[in-house]
Amino acid sequence: MKLTDIIGPVMVGPSSSHTAGAVRIGNAARRLLGQPLQEAVIGLHGSFLATGRGHGTDKAIVAGLLGMAVDDRRIPDSFEYARHAGLSFSISGVDLGDAAHPNSARLMLTGREGRKLELVGASIGGGRICITELDGLPVNFSGDFPTLIVHNRDLPGHVARVTALLSNSGINIAYMQLNRAHRGGQAVMVLECDQEVPGSVLHDLQAMDGIVKVTFLSLLPEGDRFDV
Repeated sequence: MKLTDIIGPVMVGPSSSHTAGAVRIGNAARRLLGQPLQEAVIGLHGSFLATGRGHGTDKAIVAGLLGMAVDDRRIPDSFEYARHAGLSFSISGVDLGDAAHPNSARLMLTGREGRKLELVGASIGGGRICITELDGLPVNFSGDFPTLIVHNRDLPGHVARVTALLSNSGINIAYMQLNRAHRGGQAVMVLECDQEVPGSVLHDLQAMDGIVKVTFLSLLPEGDRFDV
């Protein structure tokens, strides 16, 4: 157990769940998109919607989309920074259903090169988050590891080929999840790794037959940039 698991993260407040967690959801979405961000449609659910404005949840998510860290003093002014950076965004309420965590948000992102990403993330306490849905399929990962998400057709051999490529590239899998919409339909692999996955490996994965989409959450520092 880490000290931050007990006392919470070093952050700009007022709430680790409604502020720090919201920053991390936005940041994870930015990294998963993997290209400069042009537009964000943000839907707040449950407690995020009911008390989010008072806790700065809306500004925190936008701050995360800009690449700000949870302790960045510019978070309260993130809307203004977003406008200066050319990020178009809208924020409204959304009902994600009774099964969704009350501190949840749905982000629909469009990149400058046309890539789209839809994500549902939950802030589960102490600044920790869980990504629960990605591009319409259920997932479950924390964003604490470099995370590879592979959408593929549900056919034999895909899991073996993906894991073999990672092994041959010296990448160890810490945790792995498999899910699918239905038998023979679209499936998703979530692989939380001990190492960063190089761009060349991501390219080789995308080129595999039957692979629909490859998304990667890198934990490498981005620097103090707003090139959204």
